[in-house]
Amino acid sequence: MHTSLLPDRRWRTRLLWWGITAALAGGGLTGALAQSPLTASPDSGAAAPDTASEAPTYLRDIQPIFMGNCSRCHNQESRFVYDWLNYKTAYADRWEIRRRLWDSWKGAYYKEPMPVANSPESFAITDEERLAIRDWVDNGAPQGVAPPPNGPKTKTERVQLGRRLFGSICAACHQPTGLGRPNMFPPLAGSDYLNADKRRAINIVVFGRQGEVLVNGLKYNNSMPSFPLTDQDIANVLTYVYNSFGNSGLEVTPAEVAAERTHRPAPPTTPAAKSEFE
Repeated sequence: MHTSLLPDRRWRTRLLWWGITAALAGGGLTGALAQSPLTASPDSGAAAPDTASEAPTYLRDIQPIFMGNCSRCHNQESRFVYDWLNYKTAYADRWEIRRRLWDSWKGAYYKEPMPVANSPESFAITDEERLAIRDWVDNGAPQGVAPPPNGPKTKTERVQLGRRLFGSICAACHQPTGLGRPNMFPPLAGSDYLNADKRRAINIVVFGRQGEVLVNGLKYNNSMPSFPLTDQDIANVLTYVYNSFGNSGLEVTPAEVAAERTHRPAPPTTPAAKSEFE
Protein backbone atom coordinates (compact mmCIF):
# COMPACT_ATOMS: atom_id res chain seq x y z
CA MET A 1 0.00 0.00 0.00
CA HIS A 2 2.78 2.41 0.87
CA THR A 3 4.64 1.63 -2.35
CA SER A 4 1.54 2.48 -4.41
CA LEU A 5 1.44 5.96 -2.89
CA LEU A 6 5.09 6.75 -3.69
CA PRO A 7 4.63 7.48 -7.43
CA ASP A 8 1.70 9.82 -6.63
CA ARG A 9 3.83 11.77 -4.15
CA ARG A 10 6.67 12.05 -6.64
CA TRP A 11 4.23 13.19 -9.31
CA ARG A 12 2.75 15.86 -7.04
CA THR A 13 6.26 17.07 -6.18
CA ARG A 14 7.10 17.33 -9.87
CA LEU A 15 3.91 19.25 -10.59
CA LEU A 16 4.70 21.66 -7.75
CA TRP A 17 8.24 22.21 -9.04
CA TRP A 18 6.97 22.76 -12.59
CA GLY A 19 4.54 25.34 -11.24
CA ILE A 20 7.31 27.24 -9.45
CA THR A 21 9.49 27.12 -12.56
CA ALA A 22 6.66 28.44 -14.70
CA ALA A 23 6.03 31.29 -12.29
CA LEU A 24 9.68 32.26 -12.39
CA ALA A 25 9.78 32.05 -16.16
CA GLY A 26 6.64 34.12 -16.39
CA GLY A 27 8.29 36.92 -14.48
CA GLY A 28 6.37 36.63 -11.22
CA LEU A 29 9.19 36.07 -8.73
CA THR A 30 11.90 37.05 -11.19
CA GLY A 31 10.28 40.43 -11.72
CA ALA A 32 9.96 40.94 -8.00
CA LEU A 33 13.61 40.09 -7.48
CA ALA A 34 14.62 42.42 -10.28
CA GLN A 35 12.94 45.28 -8.47
CA SER A 36 14.36 44.28 -5.09
CA PRO A 37 16.82 46.85 -3.72
CA LEU A 38 19.25 44.01 -3.05
CA THR A 39 19.59 43.24 -6.75
CA ALA A 40 18.58 46.49 -8.40
CA SER A 41 20.80 47.45 -11.29
CA PRO A 42 22.50 50.86 -11.39
CA ASP A 43 20.06 51.91 -14.13
CA SER A 44 16.90 50.76 -12.41
CA GLY A 45 16.49 53.90 -10.36
CA ALA A 46 16.39 51.91 -7.11
CA ALA A 47 19.46 52.45 -4.96
CA ALA A 48 20.94 49.29 -3.50
CA PRO A 49 21.72 49.51 0.22
CA ASP A 50 25.38 49.94 1.03
CA THR A 51 25.73 46.66 2.89
CA ALA A 52 29.51 46.67 2.39
CA SER A 53 29.86 49.77 4.50
CA GLU A 54 27.96 48.05 7.32
CA ALA A 55 30.24 45.03 7.34
CA PRO A 56 33.50 45.40 9.32
CA THR A 57 36.53 46.49 7.33
CA TYR A 58 40.17 46.17 8.29
CA LEU A 59 41.23 49.81 8.32
CA ARG A 60 38.08 51.16 9.93
CA ASP A 61 37.20 48.44 12.44
CA ILE A 62 39.71 45.60 12.74
CA GLN A 63 43.13 47.25 12.76
CA PRO A 64 42.18 49.39 15.81
CA ILE A 65 41.19 46.19 17.64
CA PHE A 66 44.50 44.55 16.74
CA MET A 67 46.41 47.64 17.88
CA GLY A 68 44.65 47.63 21.22
CA ASN A 69 44.58 43.92 21.97
CA CYS A 70 47.15 42.06 19.86
CA SER A 71 50.03 44.41 19.04
CA ARG A 72 52.20 43.52 22.05
CA CYS A 73 52.91 40.24 20.24
CA HIS A 74 51.66 40.70 16.68
CA ASN A 75 53.70 43.60 15.36
CA GLN A 76 56.32 44.29 12.68
CA GLU A 77 59.18 43.50 15.07
CA SER A 78 57.92 40.04 16.04
CA ARG A 79 60.02 37.09 14.92
CA PHE A 80 57.79 34.14 15.72
CA VAL A 81 54.23 35.41 15.18
CA TYR A 82 52.55 37.26 12.36
CA ASP A 83 52.30 41.05 12.08
CA TRP A 84 48.56 41.66 12.15
CA LEU A 85 49.07 45.41 11.97
CA ASN A 86 49.82 44.79 8.29
CA TYR A 87 46.72 44.15 6.18
CA LYS A 88 48.30 41.67 3.75
CA THR A 89 49.62 39.57 6.60
CA ALA A 90 46.35 39.68 8.53
CA TYR A 91 44.41 38.78 5.38
CA ALA A 92 46.63 35.78 4.68
CA ASP A 93 46.17 34.58 8.28
CA ARG A 94 42.49 35.51 8.50
CA TRP A 95 41.05 32.04 9.01
CA GLU A 96 43.48 31.21 11.81
CA ILE A 97 42.68 34.58 13.37
CA ARG A 98 39.00 33.72 13.25
CA ARG A 99 39.55 30.25 14.69
CA ARG A 100 41.73 31.48 17.54
CA LEU A 101 39.72 34.56 18.47
CA TRP A 102 36.26 33.10 17.96
CA ASP A 103 36.12 29.31 17.56
CA SER A 104 38.62 28.56 20.35
CA TRP A 105 36.93 31.13 22.57
CA LYS A 106 33.63 29.30 21.93
CA GLY A 107 35.26 25.92 22.59
CA ALA A 108 35.07 24.77 18.97
CA TYR A 109 38.79 24.79 18.14
CA TYR A 110 41.51 22.94 19.99
CA LYS A 111 44.17 25.68 20.11
CA GLU A 112 44.35 28.23 22.91
CA PRO A 113 42.12 31.25 22.43
CA MET A 114 43.72 34.61 21.72
CA PRO A 115 44.57 36.87 23.36
CA VAL A 116 46.39 34.49 25.69
CA ALA A 117 44.32 33.67 28.74
CA ASN A 118 44.83 35.92 31.78
CA SER A 119 46.88 38.44 29.81
CA PRO A 120 45.98 42.14 30.03
CA GLU A 121 44.60 41.93 26.50
CA SER A 122 42.37 38.95 27.30
CA PHE A 123 40.64 40.99 29.99
CA ALA A 124 40.36 44.03 27.73
CA ILE A 125 38.99 42.54 24.50
CA THR A 126 35.20 42.59 24.37
CA ASP A 127 32.63 40.17 23.00
CA GLU A 128 31.70 42.79 20.41
CA GLU A 129 35.30 43.03 19.21
CA ARG A 130 35.55 39.26 18.83
CA LEU A 131 32.29 39.27 16.90
CA ALA A 132 33.53 42.06 14.63
CA ILE A 133 36.67 40.04 13.79
CA ARG A 134 34.58 36.94 13.06
CA ASP A 135 32.23 38.91 10.81
CA TRP A 136 35.16 40.61 9.06
CA VAL A 137 36.61 37.23 8.06
CA ASP A 138 33.23 35.79 7.11
CA ASN A 139 32.55 38.79 4.85
CA GLY A 140 35.76 38.31 2.87
CA ALA A 141 38.13 40.30 5.12
CA PRO A 142 37.84 43.58 3.14
CA GLN A 143 40.53 46.21 3.61
CA GLY A 144 38.20 49.19 3.34
CA VAL A 145 39.44 52.73 3.83
CA ALA A 146 40.72 54.49 6.92
CA PRO A 147 38.36 56.98 8.59
CA PRO A 148 38.93 60.54 7.38
CA PRO A 149 41.28 62.54 9.60
CA ASN A 150 39.76 64.82 12.16
CA GLY A 151 39.91 68.53 11.54
CA PRO A 152 41.66 70.99 13.85
CA LYS A 153 40.74 70.52 17.49
CA THR A 154 41.27 72.49 20.65
CA LYS A 155 43.80 71.19 23.12
CA THR A 156 41.01 70.05 25.43
CA GLU A 157 39.32 68.11 22.62
CA ARG A 158 42.60 66.53 21.60
CA VAL A 159 43.33 65.47 25.17
CA GLN A 160 39.96 63.72 25.27
CA LEU A 161 40.59 61.98 21.94
CA GLY A 162 44.04 60.99 23.16
CA ARG A 163 42.55 59.59 26.35
CA ARG A 164 40.39 57.17 24.34
CA LEU A 165 43.30 56.14 22.17
CA PHE A 166 45.53 55.59 25.18
CA GLY A 167 42.89 53.43 26.84
CA SER A 168 42.43 51.23 23.76
CA ILE A 169 46.08 50.85 22.70
CA CYS A 170 48.64 51.98 25.27
CA ALA A 171 47.06 51.02 28.57
CA ALA A 172 47.60 47.27 28.10
CA CYS A 173 51.34 47.77 28.61
CA HIS A 174 51.69 51.13 30.36
CA GLN A 175 48.55 50.57 32.45
CA PRO A 176 45.58 52.96 32.72
CA THR A 177 47.41 54.73 35.55
CA GLY A 178 50.52 55.28 33.42
CA LEU A 179 52.62 53.45 36.03
CA GLY A 180 53.79 50.74 33.64
CA ARG A 181 54.65 47.19 34.67
CA PRO A 182 57.74 46.52 36.80
CA ASN A 183 60.68 45.05 34.90
CA MET A 184 58.62 45.03 31.70
CA PHE A 185 57.14 48.34 30.55
CA PRO A 186 58.40 51.71 31.80
CA PRO A 187 56.10 54.19 33.50
CA LEU A 188 54.78 57.24 31.71
CA ALA A 189 53.66 58.83 34.97
CA GLY A 190 56.17 61.45 36.06
CA SER A 191 58.65 60.00 33.59
CA ASP A 192 62.00 61.81 33.42
CA TYR A 193 62.69 60.06 30.12
CA LEU A 194 59.43 61.26 28.58
CA ASN A 195 59.61 64.83 29.85
CA ALA A 196 63.25 65.33 28.91
CA ASP A 197 62.64 65.39 25.15
CA LYS A 198 59.35 65.80 23.32
CA ARG A 199 60.88 65.10 19.93
CA ARG A 200 62.31 61.81 21.16
CA ALA A 201 58.89 60.81 22.48
CA ILE A 202 57.31 61.51 19.09
CA ASN A 203 60.08 59.56 17.37
CA ILE A 204 59.48 56.50 19.53
CA VAL A 205 55.74 56.45 18.89
CA VAL A 206 56.32 56.94 15.15
CA PHE A 207 59.07 54.34 14.67
CA GLY A 208 58.80 52.10 17.72
CA ARG A 209 61.78 51.21 19.86
CA GLN A 210 63.91 48.29 20.99
CA GLY A 211 66.61 48.26 23.63
CA GLU A 212 67.34 49.36 27.14
CA VAL A 213 66.10 52.62 28.62
CA LEU A 214 66.59 54.12 32.05
CA VAL A 215 63.40 55.67 33.40
CA ASN A 216 63.15 57.19 36.86
CA GLY A 217 66.30 55.36 37.88
CA LEU A 218 65.18 51.90 36.75
CA LYS A 219 66.24 49.93 33.66
CA TYR A 220 63.75 48.50 31.19
CA ASN A 221 64.62 46.38 28.19
CA ASN A 222 61.68 45.56 26.00
CA SER A 223 60.29 46.49 22.61
CA MET A 224 57.59 48.92 21.58
CA PRO A 225 56.08 48.40 18.14
CA SER A 226 55.39 51.12 15.62
CA PHE A 227 51.65 51.58 15.37
CA PRO A 228 49.99 52.53 12.07
CA LEU A 229 48.53 55.71 13.54
CA THR A 230 47.92 59.01 11.79
CA ASP A 231 49.83 62.16 12.66
CA GLN A 232 46.69 63.44 14.37
CA ASP A 233 46.32 60.26 16.43
CA ILE A 234 49.93 60.38 17.64
CA ALA A 235 49.65 64.07 18.47
CA ASN A 236 46.45 63.43 20.42
CA VAL A 237 47.74 60.53 22.48
CA LEU A 238 51.02 62.25 23.33
CA THR A 239 49.21 65.45 24.24
CA TYR A 240 47.04 63.39 26.58
CA VAL A 241 50.07 61.68 28.16
CA TYR A 242 51.93 64.97 28.60
CA ASN A 243 48.87 66.48 30.27
CA SER A 244 48.23 63.52 32.57
CA PHE A 245 50.03 61.45 35.20
CA GLY A 246 51.90 64.44 36.63
CA ASN A 247 53.78 65.20 33.41
CA SER A 248 54.93 68.51 31.98
CA GLY A 249 51.74 69.69 30.21
CA LEU A 250 53.32 69.96 26.76
CA GLU A 251 51.26 69.87 23.59
CA VAL A 252 52.17 67.83 20.51
CA THR A 253 50.87 68.92 17.10
CA PRO A 254 50.27 66.86 13.94
CA ALA A 255 52.84 69.05 12.16
CA GLU A 256 55.51 68.03 14.69
CA VAL A 257 54.67 64.37 14.12
CA ALA A 258 54.79 64.78 10.33
CA ALA A 259 58.20 66.44 10.62
CA GLU A 260 59.54 63.62 12.79
CA ARG A 261 58.55 61.02 10.19
CA THR A 262 61.24 62.44 7.92
CA HIS A 263 63.98 61.75 10.50
CA ARG A 264 65.73 58.58 11.54
CA PRO A 265 64.55 56.35 14.40
CA ALA A 266 66.06 57.08 17.79
CA PRO A 267 69.15 55.01 18.78
CA PRO A 268 68.34 51.85 20.76
CA THR A 269 69.93 52.85 24.08
CA THR A 270 69.97 56.29 25.68
CA PRO A 271 70.45 57.81 29.15
CA ALA A 272 67.36 58.89 31.02
CA ALA A 273 67.43 62.63 30.69
CA LYS A 274 69.79 63.20 27.78
CA SER A 275 68.50 63.69 24.25
CA GLU A 276 70.20 61.76 21.48
CA PHE A 277 69.19 64.60 19.17
CA GLU A 278 71.49 67.11 20.88
